[in-house]
Amino acid sequence: MQEPKGRCYEDFHEGMVIQHELGRTINTADNTWFTLITNNNNPIHFDHFYAAQTEFGQPLVNSTLTLAIIVGLSVGDVSKNGVNLGWKEITVPAPVFEGDTVYAQTEILSMRESKSRPHMGIVGIKTTGFKQDGTVIMTLERTVLIYKRGHIPERPTPTIAS
Repeated sequence: MQEPKGRCYEDFHEGMVIQHELGRTINTADNTWFTLITNNNNPIHFDHFYAAQTEFGQPLVNSTLTLAIIVGLSVGDVSKNGVNLGWKEITVPAPVFEGDTVYAQTEILSMRESKSRPHMGIVGIKTTGFKQDGTVIMTLERTVLIYKRGHIPERPTPTIAS
């Protein structure tokens, strides 16, 4: 088996700030598909003619798509070896438009040992999403149950015949 990737509970400390490496440009297809697959029929997300008549002048990216992408950008650094326990305080202070590139950073707010799962710890985090110009477009807090070192489930490796 190979060494697990991603952080363990012991790798975090309160006040730690993690700048997530990747960004993601959101395009029209992303926005339209996500909006329609989730049965959101608000035309501001997929009808350019309608959206042009609003104060925004163009389609808004569906905020739940933005949420999914911002959280996804943080997974490799924060919750790859854990599971979400809860979400709170999601704010959307500025719009996201098709063609915007979003980035994220996470601050560790709290840590404690899990009482029911001694091989894991509970980490409270605040993730901030921002656009290419630095405008904050989303903040959210979540609580994650994260494996301690030596307790991450193993991943298989292929057996290659020679």
